[in-house]
Amino acid sequence: MRVIVITGSSDGIGADMARQLAARNGAGVALVLAARNGAMLDAVAGQCQALGAQTLAVPTDVSVQGECIALIDAAVARFGRIDALINNAGRSAHALFEDVQDLGWYEDLMRVNLWGSVWCTHAALAHLKASRGSIVAVSSLAGLVGVPGRTAYAATKFAMAGFFEALRTELKGAGVSVTTAYPGVVATQIRHHGYNAAGQQLGKSLLKEEGAMSVEECARLIIAGMEGRRREVVMTAKGKAGRFLKLVAPGLVERMALAAVKEL
Repeated sequence: MRVIVITGSSDGIGADMARQLAARNGAGVALVLAARNGAMLDAVAGQCQALGAQTLAVPTDVSVQGECIALIDAAVARFGRIDALINNAGRSAHALFEDVQDLGWYEDLMRVNLWGSVWCTHAALAHLKASRGSIVAVSSLAGLVGVPGRTAYAATKFAMAGFFEALRTELKGAGVSVTTAYPGVVATQIRHHGYNAAGQQLGKSLLKEEGAMSVEECARLIIAGMEGRRREVVMTAKGKAGRFLKLVAPGLVERMALAAVKEL
């Protein structure tokens, strides 16, 4: 039986990854589901159980190192091993840097998006090496190309990309794969729940949502990347083009980034 830990799995991409893994593997998978909202987490766990999977719901705030450690300890105590860790928990933000008065929420965002992944990975590393397992980091296209109004968010996602790229090389001889996923705009509510300039909930998306990728397709692509032990999953044609064009036409990429924003 394969044991997979998924953070941020009470809703959105994380929840759909859990359901897809349960549907695909049935009794052959145990899913350790982590998020802050215990009631929503239990609902997803119930859906996965109905598909045949074993589940363990562990209410977890990944911005607290002790809770990340407790999550991994709970997974091992229940199932005895960890075969994959999907670092999916994250929060969004949209604000012009000059409008931010208190940078405290920049630090809070970094604790969720970067440190939550680092702490969970550190706690699980010995178990993943023992199983020659897989690590997944869900970054963002904002971790490849800076988007105006997204200084805080892009900083966390660029940091994730750098950390997991270096870790991938460190683990090359240990048989542990590290896959970094770079979704674009996905049809979730994450941007509505993100920070505004005052560090409060934004309540709306300031990005253009037309043509947003479905949650189901995004989850499928991440799972495929993990199963294929791929280095990276860049999910959109514009994302792939933007990465290349940064090297040869950076001004064009900046114009593309501006065009992605509905309002600043």
